Amino acid sequence: MPWYLYLALKQLFPSGRLVSLFFVVSNIGVMLGVAVLLIVQSIMNGFGQQIRDKLADTDGHVRITGPGIIYQTWPVIEMAESVEGAVAVSPYAEGMVMAMHGNIPAFPFVRGIEILEGEQVIPLDKYLRGGTMDDLYDETCFLGAGLAASIGAYPGSKIEVYSPLMLEKIKQDEVLLPRELTVAGIFDTGYHKIDGNSMLVTLRLMQELYGLRDGAHGVTIRLADMSQAQEVADDLNAQLERPYSARTWLQQNQSLLFILQLEKTIMSFIIFFILLIASFSIAVSLFTAVVRKTREIGLLGAIGGQPLQTAGIFCCQGLIIGVSGSLLGVALTLVGLHFRGYIMEFIAWLSGDSQILLTHYGFNVFPVRYEAGDFVITIGLAIVGSTLAGLIPAIRAARLKPADALRNE
Repeated sequence: MPWYLYLALKQLFPSGRLVSLFFVVSNIGVMLGVAVLLIVQSIMNGFGQQIRDKLADTDGHVRITGPGIIYQTWPVIEMAESVEGAVAVSPYAEGMVMAMHGNIPAFPFVRGIEILEGEQVIPLDKYLRGGTMDDLYDETCFLGAGLAASIGAYPGSKIEVYSPLMLEKIKQDEVLLPRELTVAGIFDTGYHKIDGNSMLVTLRLMQELYGLRDGAHGVTIRLADMSQAQEVADDLNAQLERPYSARTWLQQNQSLLFILQLEKTIMSFIIFFILLIASFSIAVSLFTAVVRKTREIGLLGAIGGQPLQTAGIFCCQGLIIGVSGSLLGVALTLVGLHFRGYIMEFIAWLSGDSQILLTHYGFNVFPVRYEAGDFVITIGLAIVGSTLAGLIPAIRAARLKPADALRNE
């Protein structure tokens, strides 16, 4: 073992004591910085993955659209069904309507879907609070949980639906009565943007509401593996003639996904300053040690120690603190996130409402997703920061001349 590494370990682990106070305090600083950064990143990853999964479930993996209304959908459907990995293909129509329950109006986004046998393009079964997909027909509808709550509707309620086609009929001196629908079920994805303003009906009913005849706004494809969505869209675009085009669910929600990534980046950047504070604390402590041990450093130079070797004592201390603190931070992250359910229960207990988080945020436990890249970058930053923190006092130690150091009082 090199003598400078031995001296570095000796200062961190002095004889007669397990560890030095400086080593304990420095490790706590690095550990907390690494743990907080990794916890925030893992939770943000979990939220992002949860939202992406729900967007993919409700939007479909790939959509084919054309110049407005597509009246001949069967050629597009046949092309989509021939795609490798496609498990369900269906036309759709969507738009805005006014829905009224009692005297309470709402203006939901309505999507008309075709009920298929077997696999559905939109797997609503896992989000329905009551009822099944078999309950959806031309005189019924499904409402998002937030939308239903805002107008006071529940399964079995009657709502009136007013469509833009009614305005067109009024212009032509015709009267078109609102459509009365029965709420067959409530779906709850846990994502407010979808649940708070969405309504599902059959494709045939949507065609009647918008006067589309047999037309549709596009065709949705659900794949066995949604990671192949871009590859499938590229293959379809190579076959489709303009103005027809295929877009993935990622492209359709590009702005939202960018905002989610931006939020994670900004939060990580802010919390990164915790690591910087820990690094400065290490630098100050090591700098103090250099000043306090000036005579010892001079003695090392006098007996043949090279300046770089003397500097290595303090750089090695920073490196050891960075590695040990990072490992402790990773352990604290895994333990803290493993018991996050108990933490959430404690927060709910303090609020006095066990369902408050589920009501307002749509979850009772923080969603978590670990990404190896986050761990590698965070640990790397912590180790580099701690090593650089030891570099400043190391440079001063290396520049001390033995004669001047030995004369130091």
